[in-house]
Amino acid sequence: MPLHMAFKTASTIVLHDYFEQIEGGGQLSRCLAEQLPADLAYGFACLPRPLLRGGKEWDLQQFSAIPLWRQFKLARAFAQQTAFLNEYDTVIYSGFYTPLAVHQRKKYGNVLYCHTPPRFIYDQKAFYQQRLPWLLRPLLNAFITYLQPRYESAVKQMQLVIANSQHVRARIQHYLGCDAAVIYPPCDMQQFRWLEQGNYYLSTARLDPLKRVDQLVRAFLELPDRQLVVASGGSELARLKKLAQGASHIHFTGWLSATQLADVVGRAMATLYVPYAEDFGMSPVESMSAGKPVIGVAEGGLLETVIHGETGLLLPPNFDLSQLQAAILALTPSRALTMRHACERRAQQFSTSRFIAEMRQQLSLLEK
Repeated sequence: MPLHMAFKTASTIVLHDYFEQIEGGGQLSRCLAEQLPADLAYGFACLPRPLLRGGKEWDLQQFSAIPLWRQFKLARAFAQQTAFLNEYDTVIYSGFYTPLAVHQRKKYGNVLYCHTPPRFIYDQKAFYQQRLPWLLRPLLNAFITYLQPRYESAVKQMQLVIANSQHVRARIQHYLGCDAAVIYPPCDMQQFRWLEQGNYYLSTARLDPLKRVDQLVRAFLELPDRQLVVASGGSELARLKKLAQGASHIHFTGWLSATQLADVVGRAMATLYVPYAEDFGMSPVESMSAGKPVIGVAEGGLLETVIHGETGLLLPPNFDLSQLQAAILALTPSRALTMRHACERRAQQFSTSRFIAEMRQQLSLLEK
């Protein structure tokens, strides 16, 4: 038995879909498990293990590189291979597929931390359909037909639903017909700190079409005297590298380790983050923690994090290339430097200590 478990008044476990890269939902789940403290379960992990410094880990070993088959394996595994959850008094579900495990539970104490209702089922269904070859679209429809009723049934069995932003709370109300408390995700203020002011703008968004990193690349192609560093990976990497071919001022690093990521953020001049209707968006908060202002977009979770004119610049939701370029040119090195302390103060609103305190407060309601 891990030493810290002897001091628990009630046993808790956190479930997360999977750990493939260091991203927001996985960071939150690890933070929650370590700080409560709690055990951790996941569909698979590609990161070095153990993932926790203490506590028990359950690995369902459901990795697959085949799209849709991976998602089906995960959904089925959480629905069928999680009887061990009955060992725990409280279960916190994070992700799209973990909620299906609630049907294994014979106990009270189920908490959903919702990063967003699955967008491929709800608000972005048409987008995901169009991204697939037409032969695969019936498979996506079949998976949605399988998952949607099970997901919605699982959400109804939760004693507590928590959203990561007011934006996601509104999605939950609209698509799932229930309300949620809002607790913003945590940012590691010790990890993301000011190091120096470099000469480059930085993007850390996953290379996915909804993140609109292609718009950043197109903007910088016409600004050869400005440096862009794209510090992430994803399905769009090859396409974006081809788009930027021959542009020596645009650099792709691929996925970085946590230490490398903190270093590249801490030395940037400013960051750019322009996704479509983002759920919350941890990248802007990490940027502000390091004293770096953000060029973002005035929709989704960024309306709850970035303060226009104080900690960055917010573009219209349907911005065009000229508006993006104007913001880049407006956020000069000297202007970025004047925003440093406002950014650092703003990031304090999203600290780990605040997150854990608010989670403990919400969890205590289950005991009443």
